[in-house]
Amino acid sequence: MNKAVTYSMENDIAIVMIDSPPVNAVDQSVRAGLKQVFTELREKSGINAIVLGCAGKTFVAGADIKEFNTGIAAPGYHEVLRLIEDSPVPVIAAVHGTALGAGTEIALACHYRVAHEGARFGLPELSLGIIPGAGGTQRLPRVVPLDVALDMTLSGKPLPAAKAAEAGLADAVVGGEVVPAAVAFARTLVTKGAGPRRTREQAVKGAEQATELFAAKRAQIAKTMRNRQSPIALISALEAAVTQPFDQGLQVEGKLSGQLEQATEAKALRHLFYAEREVRKIPGLAADIAPRPVARVGIVGAGTMGGGIAMCCVNAGIPVTLVDAVQQNLDRGMATIRKNYERSVARGSLQPEQLEERIKLIIPSLDFAALADADLIIEAVFENFALKKEIFAKLDAVAKPGAILGTNTSTLDIDLIAAVTRRPQDVIGLHFFSPANVMQLLEIVQAGKTAPDVVVTALEFAKRIKKTGVVAKVCYGFIGNRMMDPYAREAEHCLLEGATPEQVDGALEQWGMAMGIIAVFDMAGVDIGHLTRAERKHLLPKDPGFYRPTAMLTERGWLGQKTGRGYYRYDGAERKRTPDPEVVALLHEEGRRLNIEQRKPSAQEIQERCLYAMINEGALLLEEGITLRASDIDVVYTAGYGFPRYRGGPMFYADTVGLKAVYDKIIEFQKMLDPQYWQPAPLLKKLALAGSSFAQWQAEQSR
Repeated sequence: MNKAVTYSMENDIAIVMIDSPPVNAVDQSVRAGLKQVFTELREKSGINAIVLGCAGKTFVAGADIKEFNTGIAAPGYHEVLRLIEDSPVPVIAAVHGTALGAGTEIALACHYRVAHEGARFGLPELSLGIIPGAGGTQRLPRVVPLDVALDMTLSGKPLPAAKAAEAGLADAVVGGEVVPAAVAFARTLVTKGAGPRRTREQAVKGAEQATELFAAKRAQIAKTMRNRQSPIALISALEAAVTQPFDQGLQVEGKLSGQLEQATEAKALRHLFYAEREVRKIPGLAADIAPRPVARVGIVGAGTMGGGIAMCCVNAGIPVTLVDAVQQNLDRGMATIRKNYERSVARGSLQPEQLEERIKLIIPSLDFAALADADLIIEAVFENFALKKEIFAKLDAVAKPGAILGTNTSTLDIDLIAAVTRRPQDVIGLHFFSPANVMQLLEIVQAGKTAPDVVVTALEFAKRIKKTGVVAKVCYGFIGNRMMDPYAREAEHCLLEGATPEQVDGALEQWGMAMGIIAVFDMAGVDIGHLTRAERKHLLPKDPGFYRPTAMLTERGWLGQKTGRGYYRYDGAERKRTPDPEVVALLHEEGRRLNIEQRKPSAQEIQERCLYAMINEGALLLEEGITLRASDIDVVYTAGYGFPRYRGGPMFYADTVGLKAVYDKIIEFQKMLDPQYWQPAPLLKKLALAGSSFAQWQAEQSR
C-alpha cells in the first residue's frame, strides 16, 4: 500500500489517513495514494461511511508547488477529487490545523466537514499568481454564499473554524480530537440513513446577487490589484460557476488556471516563494553552528523605531529592557506602545489581557546598567555616527560577555562602530524598517569581524519575531538603501526637468510601487535623507542638481507630513496629500536656474530611469559581494520597499525585461542625461551581451 495514504476500519467506518510530512502537501504520491485507497474502498463491502483525516500537526496545507514548474504527474487532481466525491457512501473530512489551497479543495470534494476549533480553511492561490485549479472556484460557491467565496479567494485570508461553520463550510466544530469526532459524526449520518451530499450537485448560493457582486469586485480589483492577471481570471472562473453547469465551469477554471501557471506573474511569485526560503542559507557557515540563546533583549532609544522593535520582541514573548537618556522620551515611547496595542484590541486582533501581558514584559529604564543581563542589545537612536559610537562604547562597558550588540543603522559603517568596542566579533547590523512592528524586512549586516554564530543568532532571532532576515555585508546603505539612492536620485531629477511630484509618483504607482518615492520622502521626513547626505558631503557627486529638491525643502522647513507640508501639502484632519503649486514652481525655477533642460519626462521614461538605475546598482552589489544572491535583493525590495510582489523584485523584473534591453536603455540614458550616473555595471554588461540573466548567473554561482 502507498505509505502516504493508508486506511483502517472501525467497524463499518473506514478511516483514511494522509501522512506526508511536514504539511501533507498533495504531491503525486498523495494523489496516487488517495486514488488507490478510494478505489479499493469502493469495491469493499460492509463500509457505510469514510472519514478522511491527516496525521501530524495539520490537515493538507497545500499543493506541491514544484509541480507548477515540472507539470502535474498522473493521477491529476480532478481525477482524484471526483473519485472522492463519487463515493457511494458519505465521506467526512476531519480537518485540523490548516486546510489551505488543495486542502480546502479536498475538503470541498468530501460530502461533509468536521473541523477542530483551531482549524482554518483558505484558498490563498492568488498569492502565487494562480487560482484554485482543482475545482475550488466551482465547489466553494456551492457550499458558502457567493460573497463569502469572493472574499475568501480574493483576500486569501484563512477562515477560522467558527466562521467556516457560520458560512456552511464546516458542518460541525469540535474541541477534542477531530478524527474520533468525525467518526461519531459519520455514525450519526449512518443512523439517519443520510447518504452522500455531493457538492457539485448543489446550486450556487447567492447567485441572484452575482451581477452586482462581480461588478463591485472588478472595480475593487482595478484599484487594489492593478496590473495583475490572476484576480481577473478568478472572477471569471467564479462567474462560470454561476452561469454554467459544473463540468463546463471546471473546464473554464482549468483553461484559466493553465494560462496563469506559466504567466510572468505566477513565475514571479513562485520565485519569491523559494527566494524567501533561500535567504537563510549562508555559504561558508557550517551547518552545526548553534545560535546563542536570546532570553532578554535590551533596546537603546525609546522613539518610534525602538518602541516598534520592543513590540516585535514582546509579541514573540521575549522580555525587553528599554533604555533612553530622557524620562520624557521613555514615557512617550511606552504610551505609544500602549496606544498601538489598544488599536489592535479595538480591531479584535488582540485581547485586553494580552495587551497588559505584553506591556509588563517591557521594563523602561534611564540606566545603561539595566542592560547588563540582556543577551542581545539593539541600539535604535537616530542616524548620527558620533552618537552611535558613544553608545557602543557604553554598551561595551555594561554588556555581559557574549552579549550581541546590534545597531539599527540604515547607512553607517558598522565596522567603524564595532571598532569602538573590545568585542567587534559580537557586533552586527540589525536594520529594521519603520514601523518596525509592521514591516516584514530585517536587514542583517555582517561586519568584517562579526562571528559566525552571531549571524546565525540574528537569523534565528528574525525568524522568532516573524521577520524576513536577509544577510548583507557592509557598505553605504547595505542592499536596500544603496539601491534606493539612484532610484530616488532619478525621481528627484525628473522634478528639476519639469515633472511634478504627482506625475513622478503617479508613474511609479501606476507601474506597481506601493507608494511613489516622493510621497515616501514626505512620509519618512524630507530631512532624513538630506541629513545623511550632509554627513557624506565629501563623497557626493560634483553635480549641483544632485538631490537639490530635498535640500531646498529642508532649508525651508517643509519636511513632509510631520510639518504638514513637503513635496505635497497635508491639510485637514485626514492629512491627505494634495499638490502644492508653490513647490512645483520653486523646483521648476531651480531647474531652469541650473540650466537643466525642461524635458518634462513621460511616465514610461520616469519608470525606466528609476527602475534601471536601481537594477544597475543591484548588479554592482552582486559584483562586490555585498549581497549573496540576486534573489536576496528581490526579497529585500518586496519585503521592505513596496516593490510589487507580482513583478518578482528588481532583479527578477530585469530578467523579464531582458538584460540586453535594460543595458541598451542605460546606454541611451548615458547619451541623453548625465553620463556620470549612467555607467553600466560590468556584470550587467557582461550578462546582457552574453544573452544571460541574473537567474542564470545565480545558478552558476551556487554550483
